[in-house]
Amino acid sequence: MHQLNTITMNASKEEIFEAAANLALWPEFLPHYRSIEYIERSPTRNVVKMSANRDFVPISWVSEQVIDRTNLEIRFKHLQAWTKGMEVVWKFQQLAHGVRVEIVHDLHFRLPFLAPLAEPIIGGFFIDYIANETLRHMKIHVEEK
Repeated sequence: MHQLNTITMNASKEEIFEAAANLALWPEFLPHYRSIEYIERSPTRNVVKMSANRDFVPISWVSEQVIDRTNLEIRFKHLQAWTKGMEVVWKFQQLAHGVRVEIVHDLHFRLPFLAPLAEPIIGGFFIDYIANETLRHMKIHVEEK
């Protein structure tokens, strides 16, 4: 499964990067996120339990987050649940007007024969919705500053 979600934000690349990297603040400006609980915490690597809502459906997962300030990338690897092994990369590209923010999700299903059934549910129903909501609300947050 490969999922790409993108939006253009009108703020500095560094400001957007820092808002995306600071998971502790996400529930304050991302209304679909219920909580972020740190299991391990450092300036460049965290392990977190992330809890969000997809409309009326609560979901949660555990991820490793790597904050790469040199390349301005944020990488996640899902460590548990249905999406175990999924790799997520946040990328930030300066444009003439604004910054293109991409969230790329890649998942190789552990049981490949279930992929045709699981991909529309995991990718379409959950990931696409949550990623688009995250980008939309992050755009509002960084542009209001």
